[in-house]
Amino acid sequence: MKSFALCLIAAALLCLVEAAPKPQQGEPIAIISQESNIEPDGAYNYAYETANGIKAEETGTVKKATSADATDVIIVKGSVSYTSPEGELITLNYAADDENGFQPQGAHLPTPPPIPPAIQKALDYLLSLPPAQRRR
Repeated sequence: MKSFALCLIAAALLCLVEAAPKPQQGEPIAIISQESNIEPDGAYNYAYETANGIKAEETGTVKKATSADATDVIIVKGSVSYTSPEGELITLNYAADDENGFQPQGAHLPTPPPIPPAIQKALDYLLSLPPAQRRR
């Protein structure tokens, strides 16, 4: 599960990097600030800001396994922001853990349409049934 969460985080960050505005080839972008810290227990944090307006920060903490057959898990929270080519500020906040996986939040992310009332009523009814009747 740990590697799955880390893969999701890596994929999300790769998508953000690819979506960020690209400088002209050969044009270096200055790093305005950069911090990074890794603790002996595996906890970490980093933050940076570039001259073209990209900002990112992330904190990871280690959740110790509660049983001998489980593994430690890194709980991650972070954000990244940049200005789109259309001039819109894009901000993505995210969290990732072993229980809920990767959880992105941002006004630019697509959202599903609302569930129609008749469908919601049917779902609520099905959930109200005892477990034995749900299987029929």
